Amino acid sequence: MHTIMSNPLLEYHPLPPFERITVEHIIPAISQRIEDVFTILENQLKVIEEGTPPSWDNLVAPFEEASDLLNQSWSPVQHLNSVKNSDELRHVYETCLKKITAFNTAIDQHEPLYRAYKRLVDSEHYQQLTTPQQRVIEQALRDFHLAGIALPEADKQRYGDIKKRLSALSNQFSNNVLDATQVWLCQFDSAKALAGLPETELAAAKQTAQQKQLEGYVVTLDMPSYLAVMTYADDRALREKTYRAFVTRASQESDADKKDQWDNTAIIEEILALRHELACLLGFANYAELSLATKMANTPQQVTEFLYDLVNKSLPAAKKDLQELTNYAKNSEGIETLEAWDIAYYSEKLRQEKYTVSQEALRAYFPAERVLEGLFSVVNRLFGIIIETTHDIEKYHDDIHLYRIEKNQQTIAYFYLDMYARDKKRGGAWMADCRTRRLRENTLQLPVAFLTCNFSPPVGDTPSLLTHQEVTTLFHEFGHGLHHMLTQMTDAAVSGISGVAWDAVELPSQFLENWCWEKSVIPMISCHYQTGEPLPERLLEKMLTAKNFQSGMQMLRQIEFALFDMLIHEHYDPKNPVDVQTTLDQVRKQVAVTIPPECNKFQNSFKHIFAGGYAAGYYSYKWAEVLSADAFSLFEEKGIFDKTTSEKFLTTILASGGSQKPMDLFIAFRGRRPETDALLRHSGL
Repeated sequence: MHTIMSNPLLEYHPLPPFERITVEHIIPAISQRIEDVFTILENQLKVIEEGTPPSWDNLVAPFEEASDLLNQSWSPVQHLNSVKNSDELRHVYETCLKKITAFNTAIDQHEPLYRAYKRLVDSEHYQQLTTPQQRVIEQALRDFHLAGIALPEADKQRYGDIKKRLSALSNQFSNNVLDATQVWLCQFDSAKALAGLPETELAAAKQTAQQKQLEGYVVTLDMPSYLAVMTYADDRALREKTYRAFVTRASQESDADKKDQWDNTAIIEEILALRHELACLLGFANYAELSLATKMANTPQQVTEFLYDLVNKSLPAAKKDLQELTNYAKNSEGIETLEAWDIAYYSEKLRQEKYTVSQEALRAYFPAERVLEGLFSVVNRLFGIIIETTHDIEKYHDDIHLYRIEKNQQTIAYFYLDMYARDKKRGGAWMADCRTRRLRENTLQLPVAFLTCNFSPPVGDTPSLLTHQEVTTLFHEFGHGLHHMLTQMTDAAVSGISGVAWDAVELPSQFLENWCWEKSVIPMISCHYQTGEPLPERLLEKMLTAKNFQSGMQMLRQIEFALFDMLIHEHYDPKNPVDVQTTLDQVRKQVAVTIPPECNKFQNSFKHIFAGGYAAGYYSYKWAEVLSADAFSLFEEKGIFDKTTSEKFLTTILASGGSQKPMDLFIAFRGRRPETDALLRHSGL
């Protein structure tokens, strides 16, 4: 078919061979890997059909091995598409995505494989398997049914067609957001036009101009640049211009030349229609029910009741937050109507007035390298792991670093860290699995993670300086990484984050954020980038006092997104599709204290639910925040570095992966079911 040995994606590598991968390698490698899986599968099933009883060793293990090799070829390609996007790579990626989607559907609807799994679960051999192995098989049988294994042939075909189309639409949605974000910039000859921006932000704008071979200063819609303008720019017209450009990305409201090409409106409508049809094919009333079939929450009603309960507990505080901000803007600068592009600006000024502390003043005390060192010290004290950089690696960009995790003098995991925003890199922050911990014959394959952020890069001799919010983002993603890397599971389907219910997967990430706010920890993660002096006590106290500044408004913002997501999927009616903007407007009238202008097309760049894994699942952030806050409350009782509590969290939550139901694991750690009290207390509500 293809020349195998010359293709690095077809050789086994503990770490991706980034410097040897070319675009020409990708399609042949993915095609070959898919063919290999089917060949192995057919050989194993033939043996079983000829009379050998199915077992873990002759059915599940060979299939897992072949599937893992496919993932080892595909994971670096997925990552490169996100962090080093290009027209050539995008085309090849889209071609392979169709192949991968078709492959997944074929496996999920593979009747001989399903029958073999059924025979296995009904056998005496099944009773001799470990709990994680039984969990792998149980989830596989569940997924067969959720992929329509019992459907008539015509419906199976339709299921496959829908999955292919949804995959393509989600990828196009993400591409449109990336292109619409990166095409916009605003260039200034003088720093006067950017009055109000701190020196570090001005230097970043100057560096951006140089990188784009322009004079003066340039601001973009990349998150660090956008937030700098919205938070600090004194020019209200500039803030409005930048805001409108940001919230109209990938929509008809945009001023971009290619707005028709990048408009996600029709894509959203088609995605919702296809998701609803898919759910109905499988016997669900709507896509929300289908989504919850694999989550902790049982019904859409349970989720909405949970969210509305948080609304009721947050709304009074949010209204108070807004009134205070409105009064401040009017009394300080005569702003009669507080607009959307004023909120971040006057909030920062109000924060400084109330607490005499600013994000910018704090930034000088959080150089990225110091934060990393402190983060590594925190997890060392918690879980006994040592993290060291590794230099002998193949890189896809000079910004990336590879780190090795060691415990009890043994290497147990690796992770790539890619921290800074740049061209051709998707926005946001995320953790993705590169390699999954599993047994390969008699060899243990170590877990490897991709940790990606979009912080402001170093400028000249000035290192990357983080806001405290960015510090919590780094801790958050590292919490996901720990879940993936500290697992003790050796079966891929339940190792790390695999097999974990989506509304529990944010538990370790939100859990680790708590240490960013601990008075004894902040000196570990901070020092002035020039003098090395610790964060002064007065600034530390003010930062901690300001922790819950506008927490009511922040809580409602997340609930607004979660309710919108759940409602558009639960109440979709193919005979009378409700405009998503109408639904969003209705949600805002119910729960929001600030209503954005009509030009705001937030949904057109809502990648979490239209190009990620959070469809009818965005509530997971708040659901898991209840779990994480309640879990951390035990550390508050016992001590934030208590060895017994840390070890218990490691063994029950992090090490167990998806081997048990998340509620059972939580109860094993906490000794009871979760309660919301800790979340409300931590949020000052």
